Amino acid sequence: MTTKVMALTDALGNLIGFRLIPGQAHDLRGTVALIARLAGGKLLADRAFDANWLREALAKAEVEAVIPPKSNRRFPAEFDRDTYKWRHLIENFFGKLKECRGIATRCFKTDTSFSAFIAIAATVIRLR
Repeated sequence: MTTKVMALTDALGNLIGFRLIPGQAHDLRGTVALIARLAGGKLLADRAFDANWLREALAKAEVEAVIPPKSNRRFPAEFDRDTYKWRHLIENFFGKLKECRGIATRCFKTDTSFSAFIAIAATVIRLR
């Protein structure tokens, strides 16, 4: 069985929160839990997160959605391309996280131990 890590970082690329979801699940599945505490600012995400309900939830929380529209959208939503360029921070975080061999190879037997190791690795990354 595979596992996906969904992470939320701040503007500096430091981990704020993360969730584990099954590898076969769509990325939107764990989004509600991650964005529950967001207030103000912007959320940068890739095309997989382009959903009307997510955009509405973010607007209700007064968070600007910087999400490029999917190519099959009839009426594509607007997004700030210059701000979207900062999404590399989350990719950089995952790159640093995968420097830990255990996380990169997912060699943990339980989700609890995998989550604990991600938390420890994120703490070490932040302390660097």
